[in-house]
Amino acid sequence: MKKVLVVNSNPKPTEMSFGRRLSDHFLAELKAASAVEVTTVNLYEEHIPLIDGAVLDAWGKAAAGAELSQGQQETLGRMNEILDQFIAADLVVFVTPMWNLSYPPLLKAYIDNLCIAGRTFRYTAEGPQGLLNGKKVVHIEARGGAYAEAPAYQFANNYLQAIMAFVGITDFENIVVEGMNATPDQAEAILAAAKANAEASVKRLFAQV
Repeated sequence: MKKVLVVNSNPKPTEMSFGRRLSDHFLAELKAASAVEVTTVNLYEEHIPLIDGAVLDAWGKAAAGAELSQGQQETLGRMNEILDQFIAADLVVFVTPMWNLSYPPLLKAYIDNLCIAGRTFRYTAEGPQGLLNGKKVVHIEARGGAYAEAPAYQFANNYLQAIMAFVGITDFENIVVEGMNATPDQAEAILAAAKANAEASVKRLFAQV
């Protein structure tokens, strides 16, 4: 049975979030098509360590073999838990809203827990090399405005795709639902069209997931 990890970065309840409604539909289709084990991480309900002075100090001590404080041990332990869970997944589904042309800050904090030299990438004479080959990522993104024809504003997806490639994950798909705030009278029709795209995505994944 394949493992699916859902990383939700929208603090809104599902009924108030087009992105979460779309991701629920995607997962329902996926479960109907294949035997999967789904784990959901709601970033605003979890402890996601930030890279701060204490973490940098802990990394320096760990590299030197020095003793860590109890708090530093607990923080690095939590970071390892987050990373191990990510590494164990076969498919990762990121669910993000567009906030000010980007994504919620806790998603960046989460990603910072994943980019660990020696675990998800390594340095080589030819430059950094990702270590997580063979995984798949689906990015379900909700944008209140319409940005499909404005690639210069698609920072969130471009960054997420780039950082996943950095750690070796190049099988990446972006499913977008957008324009609901710009045209609220069409919001449900927009969601219906996005659900059709999600269903097509599941069909593409079915043989491998």
